[in-house]
Amino acid sequence: MKKLGLLTTLVIASLVLTGCNCKVSDNETLNQISLLQGLTLGDYYGSKPIKEVKKLGDTGLGTFDGLNWELIMLNGTIYRANEDLSIEIPSDDELIPFANVTFFDNDLKYQIKHIRDIQELKAELDREIEELWNNRFYFITLSWNFDEMHIRSERKQEEPYKPLVDVLRVDQTEKKLTNVEGTVVALYTPDYMGDLNAAGWHFHFITNDKTEGWHVLNLSFDEGTVTWDFTDNFKLHLPEWKFFKSLDLTVNQEDDIKEVEQGK
Repeated sequence: MKKLGLLTTLVIASLVLTGCNCKVSDNETLNQISLLQGLTLGDYYGSKPIKEVKKLGDTGLGTFDGLNWELIMLNGTIYRANEDLSIEIPSDDELIPFANVTFFDNDLKYQIKHIRDIQELKAELDREIEELWNNRFYFITLSWNFDEMHIRSERKQEEPYKPLVDVLRVDQTEKKLTNVEGTVVALYTPDYMGDLNAAGWHFHFITNDKTEGWHVLNLSFDEGTVTWDFTDNFKLHLPEWKFFKSLDLTVNQEDDIKEVEQGK
């Protein structure tokens, strides 16, 4: 099937439920700040302050101005995972260049067992999506004591900014944690949104004591509690910066995005 172009995808993403008496709630909307494809091209300029992001959701993933480490939002608090794995709570005035956030509803909850690596987890979650509906967005939280947690982050960048894939080749920090209690926050983006974000799953992690966390490259656990939030609506918040307007977003970045997501 031919891949949808960016303009077509934007039109589809902008559609709000029509032809029915459905009430659209902010709790059912995924808010996305800018495009991952802009971030991967080097647009690390923050466009929305944290205090405004908090009005759009209580759970989410993203990064900070200048690619200043990983963003994890859980229960309404935004955390920054720093180079040494430490966690801090940034100022409400700090700017965000890219994020996905929503108000998390507990739409489905159950136990998941015997996961040996992240590919096995993705397969398990994808089987659930096939039973649900694979053309909507999903946020999940996954909480338990993890046998292994392989995580990474990228160092803060200085101008002129280079593409994200080049950053991760030289400015990426990785670490493996073992026997660690915490929560994975993950977003599923349907395939037809591949021109606006990375299709499939994206995982971040934070420990229960809120002292460590980053982007997840791999994990394993014997048993965990997974909670799902079904999200049917989508709102895109595009930046107004001159740099973003100058980007060629028609460039095929599929391979670079895969490398960014998987750390390979």
